[in-house]
This record gives sequence, C-alpha cells and structure tokens, in this order.
Amino acid sequence: MKTKARSNSLAYQGGSAAAVQPGRRSLSRRILDNWQLYALLLIPVLLTFIYKYIPMYGIQIAFRDFKASRGYLGSEWVGWYWFKRFFSSPTCWRMIKNTVLISLYSLLWSFPIPIILSLIINQLRFRRYKRVVQTVLYAPHFISVMVICGMIRIFLSPSGGLLNLLLGTQIDFLTQSSAFRTIYIASGIWQDAGWGCIIYLATLANVDPGLYEAAKIDGASVFQRILNIDIPELLPMAILNLIMAAGGLMNVGFEKVWLLQTDLNKAASDVIAVYVYQQGIESAKYSYSTAVGLFNTAVNIVLLLVVNKIASKASDVEFV
Repeated sequence: MKTKARSNSLAYQGGSAAAVQPGRRSLSRRILDNWQLYALLLIPVLLTFIYKYIPMYGIQIAFRDFKASRGYLGSEWVGWYWFKRFFSSPTCWRMIKNTVLISLYSLLWSFPIPIILSLIINQLRFRRYKRVVQTVLYAPHFISVMVICGMIRIFLSPSGGLLNLLLGTQIDFLTQSSAFRTIYIASGIWQDAGWGCIIYLATLANVDPGLYEAAKIDGASVFQRILNIDIPELLPMAILNLIMAAGGLMNVGFEKVWLLQTDLNKAASDVIAVYVYQQGIESAKYSYSTAVGLFNTAVNIVLLLVVNKIASKASDVEFV
C-alpha cells in the first residue's frame, strides 16, 4: 500500500510538473504577449536615459578647466585640481558640517513624525472626521517653498511677528545662527509630515481586520494592538523610506536655505547646495561647482549603500 501510494504521489507530482511545464513561456514570448505595456514602459525609460544618463557625460568637466568656447574635449585636463581646491577652501568643512547636521537632524526629527501621525489617524473611527484631519495635514505640502519662507519671515518678524507677540519679545530669529536649524526643520515637519504619512496609511489599510478583532477578543488594548499589529506592518516600509532618505542625506533643500539665509546666520546656513549655486551660476565657475556637486553626490551614494547594507542585515528589506 505504501509503495502504491508513493507511486501515485510521484505520478501526481510528475503530472503537475508536466501540467506546469507547458505553461512556461520564454521572455521574448511574454514581451510579445504584453507588448502594449512594454511600449508604455519604454517612454519613461527613454526619458530617463535622455535626461538622466546622457548628461552624465558632462561630469568630466569636474576634471577639466572647462571653457565653453573650447567644449568638453578641448578644455585642459586638470585631474583632481578642483577637488583639492574645494577641500583647501576656508569654508569647506563648515559647509560639510552644516549640510550633515541639518540633514541628520531633519532625518531624526522628521522621519518618525509621519509614522506617528499614520498610527494616530488609523485609530480614528469617524470617517468624515478622519478625512478632515487628513486634508488639513496634507494641505501645507501644496504650498510653494517661496510662500512658506514668506510666512516664516512674517511669523518670526521682530516687529509684529506671531512668535514675538506670544513671547513678548522683539527678537529677529532669522539673524541668529543658533535658531536657523530649528526653523528649517520645524517648518519642514509642518509642511511635509502630513504628506509623508500617506504611504503608511495605505500600508495600514491592507491589514487584515480579523487581526484587530482577534486582538480585541484576547483583551489587547489600543496600545498593544498598535505595538503588535500596526508597527510590524509598517516596519518594512519604514526601513525602505529610511534607506531612501539616507541616500539623500547630503541634499539639503536649496530653495528654503537660499530664501532664509542672511549674512548673520551663515555660520549655520552655509551649505553645499547654496555654495554650488553661487559658484556655478553666479560666478560661472563651472568646473569648480561641478566638482563640488560630484563630491556631494558621491557621499550620498556611499551613504545609500552603507545604510542599505545595515538594513539588509537587520531585516529582510533591501533596496539595492
């Protein structure tokens, strides 16, 4: 009987394998069967290649004394000269320090806020109230950086500013280097925290309601349900967003820093992005600004790979 059962099992496995085998199609056949989808995919691929990869040919000007009249190949090759000049400049390490600190503090304070907001909003049971809360939180994201900076200047104005009225003072906070990072990070949280929680709310929407019902039957409190159901569901997405955020750690928002920067707060607001703009656009030092920007990008790539490696060791999530 055992031999017969085993032979029947093998015959069944062989039959299922034989049934699956004809269903396998080659890659070319699958592409032909779904050519419309691949044709649509071809458009963004071509745009990415044209506007992202082809311009990378111009990176070589970071290693040349670029003259527009001579072109890329006609300009003199100077190797690492511009990089050495950047690292020997008196403000180099101050700019690197400011860029890292602003980005790091922004990541530490801004990253957990959308997760916390999504957990709170997910507990709201009145659907209409929930939608109103979401709309109010999303709205600041659609305000332009120019308007945001104008609002910040009005709120922090020493004469009639809201913060000075509340504190009963007449302090011009934008002229103080010690307050710049706080202003930059706090305004960023207000503007983008609501928008950032959308992806976490979408993740929580896919949680099986039966898990919550079973937890309630077992007597789990709201905090216990969040701790044992919601957070484990959000963890892979949170790690993925952390990896992506780490890859842009050196990319401090140029527009906001440029609009809020003054001569008195440069000790904290002098960052690489603003320096690249000043050297490349205002001073027309194309090779020098390209070298500085290339250094900034190289650091971002290294950080992305390091954080991705750490995340892959600590969890099952891996980005690259």
